[in-house]
Amino acid sequence: MFTKILIANRGEIACRVIKTANRMGIRTVAVYSDADKNSLHVKLADEAIHIGAAPSSESYLVADRIIQAALKTGAQAIHPGYGFLSENAGFARGCAEHGLVFIGPPATSIESMGSKSAAKTIMERAGVPLVPGYHGDDQNPALIKNAADTMGYPVLLKAVAGGGGKGMRQIWSADEFDQGLAEAKRESMASFGNDDMLVEKYLTQPRHIEFQVFCDGQGNGVYLFERDCSVQRRHQKVIEEAPAPNMSETLRSEMGLAAVKAAQAIDYQGAGTVEFLLDVDGSFYFMEMNTRLQVEHPVTEMITGEDLVEWQFRVAFGQPLPKQQNELTINGHSFETRVYAEDPNNDFLPTTGQLKTLRTPTLTEYVRIDTGVEEGDEVSPFYDPMIAKLITWDNTREAALARTAKALREYQIDGVVTNLEFLYDLATSNAFRSADLDTGFIEKHHDELFRKQHIDQARVLSQAALFLTLRQAELTSEQHANNSAYDLSFASDPWRSNDGWRLNQRNELRYNIKLMSHTSDSTKTLDHHALTLIVKDNDYVIHVDGENGPIKITAQAELMDQELTTILDGHRSRVTVSENTETFTVFGEHGSQRFAIVAPDLGDEQTDQAQTGFAAPMNGTVIDVLVKTHDKVKEGQALIIMEAMKMQHTMTAPSDGHVSELYCETGDLVDGGTSLLEFEPSVVQR
Repeated sequence: MFTKILIANRGEIACRVIKTANRMGIRTVAVYSDADKNSLHVKLADEAIHIGAAPSSESYLVADRIIQAALKTGAQAIHPGYGFLSENAGFARGCAEHGLVFIGPPATSIESMGSKSAAKTIMERAGVPLVPGYHGDDQNPALIKNAADTMGYPVLLKAVAGGGGKGMRQIWSADEFDQGLAEAKRESMASFGNDDMLVEKYLTQPRHIEFQVFCDGQGNGVYLFERDCSVQRRHQKVIEEAPAPNMSETLRSEMGLAAVKAAQAIDYQGAGTVEFLLDVDGSFYFMEMNTRLQVEHPVTEMITGEDLVEWQFRVAFGQPLPKQQNELTINGHSFETRVYAEDPNNDFLPTTGQLKTLRTPTLTEYVRIDTGVEEGDEVSPFYDPMIAKLITWDNTREAALARTAKALREYQIDGVVTNLEFLYDLATSNAFRSADLDTGFIEKHHDELFRKQHIDQARVLSQAALFLTLRQAELTSEQHANNSAYDLSFASDPWRSNDGWRLNQRNELRYNIKLMSHTSDSTKTLDHHALTLIVKDNDYVIHVDGENGPIKITAQAELMDQELTTILDGHRSRVTVSENTETFTVFGEHGSQRFAIVAPDLGDEQTDQAQTGFAAPMNGTVIDVLVKTHDKVKEGQALIIMEAMKMQHTMTAPSDGHVSELYCETGDLVDGGTSLLEFEPSVVQR
């Protein structure tokens, strides 16, 4: 077996590979960019080599630097993880030329599947079912459109060299085709340096089912069952499960054997995933093959008990597969939810910032977390915004899903906007629990998944006020303890107390608190609330302004570190409170709620003027400015395209009008909220 390997990746997959390598006694070498010098994968590896600047194009995508790092450290093999160079045939070939083992398939296999059109041709010859479509070499737009017209709409445009939803567009009518093709080609060129496209019939209610396959150098091939990855946003997966619900043994066997046939058609070796679209009538079609380990591989590990990274090591070292098909069985059910720094209420756009609070559920045989970050780390605009993968397992789908919901409630993240609340709403939705799955799941069930948050405001506000009171008392005690000049005889001095003492009046504290919405736009608030706390010894009477008048609550509370225990009108509960720069977050059984203290109005603040123009929806790069100052534009016309963390966002005109000012140009790196252009709508003549 290898004694030392280099991992040509970062984040959670690098940490995941290190975990198996450590168990097998294999030393590891990490690589890192400027942005990752203090990252978890660097700390966990035995050695680490700096390979360049923060942008991946100057570090993790520079094959020569990674190969030289492996040679310098004496590594015998390179594990590519997923993304970056994992499906780069040139990199695999470069490893071989320098005497390094590429822990993945042969370069020829990667090339065969690297082009979606070529892959479909190979699969067609191998007898693997294909979705009707055009995937020829002639890229004349008129020819591609004619193929779409002939098939009938809707159709799906895909980048031939694509992956991860890049260069992909759903086209619902012939009128949309030209603009959709232009957008898809532009995105494909920016992401892959290739704008060739294919078009295929778009199935309106398909499930996305993928099979984990493994092949060795001795001619053996197996499938380790399937994963259902139907729930997606932006053509990228949100939650995956294994096995797929409502899958018959007959269909599983047919699809599994087709997946192995697809792999063997290209002389595959190592871990791979064959992806299918499963139609409502039970027919299935080859979609693509990923020639690497998948993000969602942990659910397969949970139901099979196999370590797929160990399998990769053994196959790459020349050993046969650890098990044959008849030795593989399914045990229980598993889910993986992807915890992202993103804003579901803003079209799932990525967010950035520091993970000021990061508390995870308790890890058990039922709950696993794969991550590459720690509390205090930064989520930067340079890489994918995934924070962690939460993986749960139990004997049945229902039990495993209950564990998922519980673990999502126990996850506590503050400092960046995340999708945790959305994941919980998704996992507990009636449609998901009943396995009513297809690739349009989020759009179909939008109202249920994005339902308005119901908050027990009186309870949350009382907890907020009690935390502020007790926290201030803690801080005062700490200041006194650290002040050598402080005379302990003053400890009972009412003028030095923080309990709301007033001469000849009851002890009373007053707060003006605003509740914040869960969005990357920190200016949005739900409401302002006035609270009064009457303090007597360790008891409180809280008056909260409610919709139907004041609400009176009797309370007791205790604060230990950031854990607040309260008894509100006889109801005892425990929450955790996180302190951010300007806000606080209460984490409880009903999710999280941010709040802030409203400063007194002293009459010297300037009234904020409503921002006009188009503001950047995220930190990122302006990759294309499609208009000039004074240009007249039509409603829906694309104006500016931004990209951050592998996601593109097109800003369009809300109506007919013209561009009055431009404040950016192609290549600019801008912060979220930065004004990019001024737009003036046309005056409607009546």
